Amino acid sequence: MTLQSTVPEARALHHEVRGLTVGVAIATTGRPDILAGTLANLRAQRRSPDRLFVCYATPDDLRGVPCPAGSVLMEGRRGLTLQRNQLIAAAFDLHLLLFLDDDFLVAPDYIERMAACFADNPEIVGASGSLIADGTRGPGISLAEGQAMLADDRVESDTPQWCAAPHLYGCNMMVRLSTVRERGLAFDERLPLYAWSEDMDFSYRLKRHGVLAEVQHARGVHLGTKSGRASGKRLGYSQVANPLYLLQKGSYPPHRVGYSIGRNLARNVTRAVRPEPHVDRRGRLHGNLVALGDLCRGQLRPERILDL
Repeated sequence: MTLQSTVPEARALHHEVRGLTVGVAIATTGRPDILAGTLANLRAQRRSPDRLFVCYATPDDLRGVPCPAGSVLMEGRRGLTLQRNQLIAAAFDLHLLLFLDDDFLVAPDYIERMAACFADNPEIVGASGSLIADGTRGPGISLAEGQAMLADDRVESDTPQWCAAPHLYGCNMMVRLSTVRERGLAFDERLPLYAWSEDMDFSYRLKRHGVLAEVQHARGVHLGTKSGRASGKRLGYSQVANPLYLLQKGSYPPHRVGYSIGRNLARNVTRAVRPEPHVDRRGRLHGNLVALGDLCRGQLRPERILDL
């Protein structure tokens, strides 16, 4: 692990706590322009994070990106689970760690509301915010569009502040680090690159030790930027291989495995003839079929995408 800026002096774990300390952790690969917009958005937080961590794969990932003073910048191996585990290790002395995708924009009171929810509810071990919009379900949302959505967003006063959630959404999820440390939790590094379903795996294991929540007053926009993602073929393979691997591991509910694989396979088959401009449906279908062939031969494994 290489530190590219001055790391603030580590706080002792047993210091007098005035409030919960919060770190923001961003793993990034291949889209410095989007990262720059996300970091600029974070500067507007009413409750600033105590530490900002950015883990990148190559120096080009940060080219031209103005990182805030005091940021902890780490060069790591490419892969979301690998990078996020480095981020957990770097945040050893904090109370809460917020994982954000490098294309997730947060409302100015997002961190404040998330931290308050953890402070008021010690049974909560993990939480995600509420999405105003999710660009992964379409062609994506530009930075300007996302910023406009945040500016126009209003939360109804009678909306519950939080509710129990079945799992967390990896684009924005905060975890209680004492639980992560005490239970030895980490992201599964057998899920390479984009790491399809890594958030499901991590949050289902975290859920064994407390409550997962959706904080409905903590709002954000997931841009769903398409650059920097895995190829269609690799993603299609992961759509089959990862849920089946996690089922065998015991960290993915059986009913969700069939639903997830069946839904994605059906979409890729029906839309391969006339695919959406922003989705490599034929590549995904090819990956699905390669995975099913490997399943029949008893050779299915998540790491196989590195050979595709």
